[in-house]
Amino acid sequence: MLFSQLSLILICAALPAATHAFNVNLSTRKEHRLCLAEESSSTEMVANIEKSPYEAGSHEELVYALGVNLARQLGDVRPLVENSAELTCVAKGLLDTVIGRLANEGQRELLQRRGGELNELITQRANAIKERMESAGREMLEEMKKTEGVEVLDSGVVLHVLEYGPEGKGNGIRPTKSSTVKIHYHGTLADGTIFDTTLSGDPVVFPLAGVIPGWRDGVLKMHQGETAMLGIPPEQGYGEMGTPDGRIPGGSTLFFKIQLLEVMSAGIGGGPTLLGADGKRLEKNRAGGGLLGADGKPLA
Repeated sequence: MLFSQLSLILICAALPAATHAFNVNLSTRKEHRLCLAEESSSTEMVANIEKSPYEAGSHEELVYALGVNLARQLGDVRPLVENSAELTCVAKGLLDTVIGRLANEGQRELLQRRGGELNELITQRANAIKERMESAGREMLEEMKKTEGVEVLDSGVVLHVLEYGPEGKGNGIRPTKSSTVKIHYHGTLADGTIFDTTLSGDPVVFPLAGVIPGWRDGVLKMHQGETAMLGIPPEQGYGEMGTPDGRIPGGSTLFFKIQLLEVMSAGIGGGPTLLGADGKRLEKNRAGGGLLGADGKPLA
């Protein structure tokens, strides 16, 4: 079933560049000889595709964007293959399906004949990736805990403030669970893979109620203007399943560098949420327009 779903996704744009991500010795291992008879013709097809991107604004660029969009739906297949020869096979299977070289009848016959074996192979490799990522992530998280000045939250999230805001350590506006924030962030896995970042563009704005639990817990401890590192264990991130697009494998520990640029609102219709020195929320005094402390009395 899983392979059937993959084979129906018409995508070839992401794979050519991926073939160059492998630097392996194609000498003795049997699996390195997979599809070698087809590698020459596949390489030629890859070379043609690599002539993109097309001229900006052209129709060709628009159609190329279609391929990129479909590739993003498929996700990164590289973790599921062991070497460049296997990746060549995957690329050829996708291309043959896309251009109709492998007819529908041939697709059905192949999947019926080898589908069971393939599902088993995918499951084995996905589990191996998950175990490897989970082990590496938890090891890095434990190392992070040894850093001076880190805070380990009750949820297991590790917070390390790298740079304080303009009002100094422990001071400034802090968000609440209903806050909307403006941030820059850079997310990586334990192996250094960047799965998401805003650093190459504009900061993003979103409500904390809509993010993963570990991310929200960490940002709630930050003050406006601070930059911090967050280490988020799998159970506070994307869990055992990971993300549907495969960019974040199941069991992955997530590492974020976050810059909290602005606490924009405390929720719908609210202004910035202010916290006193005791960490308790300062409420607006509706009668006089001032601030109320945790005891409900106006602050001087």
